[in-house]
Amino acid sequence: MTPHPLVTIAIACRDEERRIEALVEAARAQDWPPDRLQIVVADGMSMDATREILARLAVDDDRLQLVDNPDRLRSAGLNACIRRARGELVVRFDPGGEYPLDFVRRCAAALDRTGADAVDGAAKARGSSFLERCVAAALRSPLGVGRRQAGEGWADGVHPAAFRREVFERIGLYDARSIADEDSELRLRILAAGGRSECAPELHADFAPRNSLAGLARRSFRFGRGRARTLLKHGRFASWGPSIPVLWLVGEAAFAVAAPRRALVWSLAAYALTTGAEAIRVTRRDGALSVPVVWALFPLLHVAHGAGFASGLVRYALRPDWVTEGRLDPLTPPGIDGQAARAATA
Repeated sequence: MTPHPLVTIAIACRDEERRIEALVEAARAQDWPPDRLQIVVADGMSMDATREILARLAVDDDRLQLVDNPDRLRSAGLNACIRRARGELVVRFDPGGEYPLDFVRRCAAALDRTGADAVDGAAKARGSSFLERCVAAALRSPLGVGRRQAGEGWADGVHPAAFRREVFERIGLYDARSIADEDSELRLRILAAGGRSECAPELHADFAPRNSLAGLARRSFRFGRGRARTLLKHGRFASWGPSIPVLWLVGEAAFAVAAPRRALVWSLAAYALTTGAEAIRVTRRDGALSVPVVWALFPLLHVAHGAGFASGLVRYALRPDWVTEGRLDPLTPPGIDGQAARAATA
């Protein structure tokens, strides 16, 4: 890898008028040579002021390119960004994330150090309001559908950080119809093709959690449904952590149907004690008032995620909608037309 390869930052957004300017500014302020940075933002036909803000920001910065995402899905928006990528590396910035100013440099170093095709970072929820702090505490737990991070125990989750461009040339783009879990689906294809995807805990980013119970439930339901789609498409889970709510719901349903009522009562009591003890553990730095709220959040997360998963199994078993992912064309060297470039790489 060259000392400072050209990097494309890909941002897919929709109705993000409150957060998009800060995200673009964080991308523009990266401690990477300005002439080695391209920023592509795909807007999912926002109905708020997002498009106006992006247009204003692009006026005085030719590194910033805007593209429409009429499909409105994040996966389709990311594909629109990647198709316009000129960089050797593609770094993903997601709305709601707070990225340090050396994030691109860390991504390039992690790819160089590991030799991996893709690297993930640690996504950590950081709340400002009382409810947001409670949600963040619940997500810190493996019971909150967290995922284990290499070298630092359980994090709130992982976020896709950076890819080598050649990955998309070799295995194709994101599944454009994925409603959620598009990162895990892509990771499975990378591994199936003999590639490597590594976790680099130093690529951490803080994310704002949902600030309403309804929003949290909708998000959990959507991710449950998306993970069911990934399972049906590939025949296996990307990781076992998110399957905890599904296994719990299946177990409780089995007890309710086949076991004596006493067994169901004992099962629910064990669940209540387990989640209660975990709520105490993860709220040690948040105060005693957080304990009952986090305790109540666990079943909300589990039921919403499990219900979404069950819904997804039915929906996508009856009507699978995945398509063959198109591959990214290789970059055309200066002075060589596209046909000659494809022939040279065939």
